Amino acid sequence: MTVLGSQRHLFDLPEGVAYLNCAYMAPLLRGAYEQGTRGLGRKIRPWGIRPRDFFSEMDAARHDFAALLGPPASADDIAIVPGVSYAMAVACRNIPVRPGQRVLGLMDEYPSTVLSWRARAVEVGAEYVEIPRPPDLDWTVAVASAIDANTAVAALPACHWTDGVLLDLPLLASRARQVGAALVLDLTQSLGAIPFDLAAIDPDFAVAACYKWLLGPYSLGFLYVAPRRQKGSPLEHHSFGRLGTEDMSAVLDYNGDFRPGARRFDMGESANFALLPVARAAIAQLIAWGVENVRETIGRLGDEIAERTASFGLSAAPRAIRAPHYLSLRSESGFAADLTERLATENVYVSVRGGNMLRITPHVYNEQSDVDRLFRALESVLGTRVRSRKQGRPVG
Repeated sequence: MTVLGSQRHLFDLPEGVAYLNCAYMAPLLRGAYEQGTRGLGRKIRPWGIRPRDFFSEMDAARHDFAALLGPPASADDIAIVPGVSYAMAVACRNIPVRPGQRVLGLMDEYPSTVLSWRARAVEVGAEYVEIPRPPDLDWTVAVASAIDANTAVAALPACHWTDGVLLDLPLLASRARQVGAALVLDLTQSLGAIPFDLAAIDPDFAVAACYKWLLGPYSLGFLYVAPRRQKGSPLEHHSFGRLGTEDMSAVLDYNGDFRPGARRFDMGESANFALLPVARAAIAQLIAWGVENVRETIGRLGDEIAERTASFGLSAAPRAIRAPHYLSLRSESGFAADLTERLATENVYVSVRGGNMLRITPHVYNEQSDVDRLFRALESVLGTRVRSRKQGRPVG
């Protein structure tokens, strides 16, 4: 693994802005923005857009996303969706859940997962079980203990979006397979920042929205559908999902077969000439950097921040279970409601989640000066002096 040098020049981040909030929304790469502008510009002269262009752009994007998942994923396994809630609705429709069975999720998980599966459980007379946050923050042990013969679905992330704790997905996938439970994953808070081993995990469905760690646009995501689930029922029916429509010759063949693989699950109007090029450019850059190198680079910054916050009485999850790209600092007394706004006046951008967790999520565009600016701002706002790791003296 390699620690990447500063990649700030590839983004439009003004000097003096410490944007440490990628888990909220990533900034676009300059190159991705340019690709989106070109794509949007195609609509100015639509006579240059041929029917085959709709499909070629979509399939290229599927191929790019599959490369992030790793083998055995291919373009045939990827559907284009507007977001996580859509993908969860697809999974809810296509995974059998019987009355009395249980669907497992995490306490304080993101609403797109909770609301979808809770509604599905009510619909069929099943039970949605919210696994409490364990005192030691070890979600893996808590989830593994909750999976039993009555579990129909485990709907999980790779890391929790508030506390930043990793789940051991290969282990939990193995446990789910042992009892015949389906595994549905929301990878929005992890894919692109940490590697994903599709072969080891083998989920039934896995979705990632593009606007966070994939460095892409809002209102676009990709859904992996395992081959065993690809004969299911889509949420929408449209010509893009049917065979023979690449040249518009079969648009009125209402009985046409579905296109192969996961394409039947695409959202309507999925051939978005403005958003797909943005996503493709961002994924290409992630692959060029190497996700392992992205993880290592962000992790170094996170480790330093975690170490230096000890002077504030803030604590992070143990390094052994914390996602390297994700730092949630706990305060037993909580944080002032206006903390993020006050930090923003210092050009420092972070989030507070769960009331008592200061979520700091850097990326490869952050530099040492951003970390130092963060601590100067924290000292100003919280009134506590903190020591520099390198210099061993107060910062300020």
